[in-house]
Amino acid sequence: MIRSARRVRLYSCASILTVALLLGASPSVYAQSASDAQQLKALQAQLDQLQKKVKELEAKQHQSDANAEAAKKEASQAAAQAAQAKASAAQAKADASVATANNGGFGPPNAEGHRFLENKPDTLTFFTHHGEITAYGNLDVSIDGTSKNVGSLDLNGSTPPVGNFGWMPAVSTNESYFGVRGFERLPTQQPWSFVYQFEAGFQISATPGLGVSNSSEKDTVQGALFDRNTFIGLASPDIGAFKVGKSDAPYKTSTAAFNPFSGELGDYAVIMGNTGGDNRVEFGTRVDHAIWYESPTMNGFQWNFMYAPGQNRSWLSADVASGESDCAGGDDPQSGGNVPVACNDGAFSDLLSANISYTNGGFYATAAYEWHHAVNRQSDITGIYGIPVGGPGTVSGCTTSGLSAASAAACQTFYNQDVADEDAAKIGALYRFMTGTTIGGIVEHFTRYVPQDLEFQNERQRWGTWAFVSQQLSPIDSVHFGWAHAFRTPGDPGQHNDATLTTADGAGTYAPNDNQADMLTAAYKRLLSPSLTWYTDVAATINGPSAHYDLGAGGRANTTDCHDAFSTASGIDSTPHCYTGTTILGVSTGLQYRF
Repeated sequence: MIRSARRVRLYSCASILTVALLLGASPSVYAQSASDAQQLKALQAQLDQLQKKVKELEAKQHQSDANAEAAKKEASQAAAQAAQAKASAAQAKADASVATANNGGFGPPNAEGHRFLENKPDTLTFFTHHGEITAYGNLDVSIDGTSKNVGSLDLNGSTPPVGNFGWMPAVSTNESYFGVRGFERLPTQQPWSFVYQFEAGFQISATPGLGVSNSSEKDTVQGALFDRNTFIGLASPDIGAFKVGKSDAPYKTSTAAFNPFSGELGDYAVIMGNTGGDNRVEFGTRVDHAIWYESPTMNGFQWNFMYAPGQNRSWLSADVASGESDCAGGDDPQSGGNVPVACNDGAFSDLLSANISYTNGGFYATAAYEWHHAVNRQSDITGIYGIPVGGPGTVSGCTTSGLSAASAAACQTFYNQDVADEDAAKIGALYRFMTGTTIGGIVEHFTRYVPQDLEFQNERQRWGTWAFVSQQLSPIDSVHFGWAHAFRTPGDPGQHNDATLTTADGAGTYAPNDNQADMLTAAYKRLLSPSLTWYTDVAATINGPSAHYDLGAGGRANTTDCHDAFSTASGIDSTPHCYTGTTILGVSTGLQYRF
């Protein structure tokens, strides 16, 4: 284009020069001829046209130059933008590399774009090949002050307590545990997933080991892997989950939301689910070697069912279950029975546990049932008669010497009968108001299926109630109040300072059934962070004359049991007194961190 413009200018200049030469000639020559004048006029017209064309061409050339300059400028800007885009892409790639490095992970990304064990931001969840795994836990330590009795104590002729029966300070680890749970999708079996959980409890304020005291001897190790809820299974969002392992029974989990004092002094498990009043909770516990089903939620309804085979070769449930390290049912061989030690103080065989619940907005209601097969309470009989089981001069449990024939026969009959089924049923409902108030209550009943002639010592059959109210004072402050009541049972085997009645044969003693009790609990809680709670609570258990309900059952490392400090050098032969009719009081403050 530039060469063409130059050529046009050159031709134009040549034409102008030629015309100028012609015009510069002598005028006389041109004047001599009219045709020459006409020719000159024509040449002038041509010159005018050529000059006009030159101007047009020059204008176009200027425009072309401007366009070229603009195009050159646009090209430069485009190149700059391309360079910036390239730099931004490089920075984004670098940022992505840093993010991947921070989230960890191994190997190439999976179909969802995540590497193996890549961390989800701001969580303890990590991606696996086809699923996720999450770490969780609870750390809870409190400073406590408890007294075994703050009221008058009727010894009923028994010896006074040994040791400190008054106030004692303590540091307690409460319901502390660590675990991992997760799922792995099964691509060839959709929508099923493999699910798993491994959970271990541990002590923060004490050294882990066997649960041995002057009133119990346990072979289970605190803090062992994995001593809490641990299982594997298969789950589908439409069908539900099938799991195998050990876990809290549906009877327990169904009313967990009713217990704002879980793991604290005044936990509702002091009375709810606790048939006898000791520091073990017979109904609403963790169940070993179990199989269970958890349904999906449908129209607000959800249900669970669990079965655990007894795995006990003894028809009387008196042996340790196969594959286990201790007696079933929280059995404490030293509680009320005599040697030889056996699983004869509450051990059972098969278990069934189930519940159904309904949720609608702030309303929740549930009904639950649990059955224990062949619960062995034979130690209650030997405790009443005060004789060893299987010792010299005995026949199938009761002595043939030292008692009359009638008394020995009665003892033997009772001993043979005191292996029977037990069950529990409860209903509960709560409502969460928009004002931050939650109220709820539970009605519970236990039954022990023994013959009528054993009712005089049946302390395992009764009603129980629980009511609570919680109020959210602010987004971080709340208060909670609870009241539990244990009704009287048909009988009481005694064995403590309340054994003031004599059996019909005159050979043994048992207690009147004035074994009702109340427990009152109050707590204040404050969120120091979304995961950290500071709590302070006070609780009191007010026992009837023959009752020995405790304060602290339900997950606390330190309990305020009803035994005194009496023991022998060997420990295993210890028979400490359990003082009934006490009013036990405790105060506690602690920190709970959940993640």
